Amino acid sequence: MTVRPRPAAPRDPSRALLVRYGAEAPAGAVLLLHGGRADGLEAPPLLNLPALRMRPFAEAVRRAAGGRPVLIAEARYRHRGWNGERADAARDAEAALAGLRARFGEVPVVLVGHSMGGRAALAAAADPAVRGVVALAPWCPPDEPVAHLAGRRLHLLHDEADRVTAARDSWAFVRRAREAGADATGVPMPTGGHTMVRGARLWHRRAAELALETLVRKPA
Repeated sequence: MTVRPRPAAPRDPSRALLVRYGAEAPAGAVLLLHGGRADGLEAPPLLNLPALRMRPFAEAVRRAAGGRPVLIAEARYRHRGWNGERADAARDAEAALAGLRARFGEVPVVLVGHSMGGRAALAAAADPAVRGVVALAPWCPPDEPVAHLAGRRLHLLHDEADRVTAARDSWAFVRRAREAGADATGVPMPTGGHTMVRGARLWHRRAAELALETLVRKPA
């Protein structure tokens, strides 16, 4: 007998969202999604290093916004892992988007995700509020769906020396997404590996610039 994984229970959207830098009446939002593991049903630890790694990206977006009314928030995960067909991180990304909509109305959103968070961002980009995705060293399995990305703007940043997720998978994803109608670009990074620690300032600056550029770009 085949035992199928049990899907995660529906989540209260208000608990899936952490506003990092707010605006009373935002003109747009950048939602950050941190990395994780392929498998892991336990909750993220209190000292959540993947989440901490995204804090400088939040600060970089805040500085680059230059006082414009851009809300910057983080998605909260219930589990550390993607967990196969459960796709827990993607479900949490969707819940965070619902939380944004409930609190701030219909504002355009750009998703910025690292590793597993990049996969979650790309999976959740079907939401009508999402204008695009900036994926940092993303996890892009070869059979990942792309049809829902038509009309979205995608930037996949990857260092070819990354030994955790493969840059060649990102470039292949970009090609398939373009064929599906996305405005997709692969951005080779000169250093940083998977953690994006070496050359961190370049990663922060480039991700912030691309996120804000995508946010203000008129949808096709």
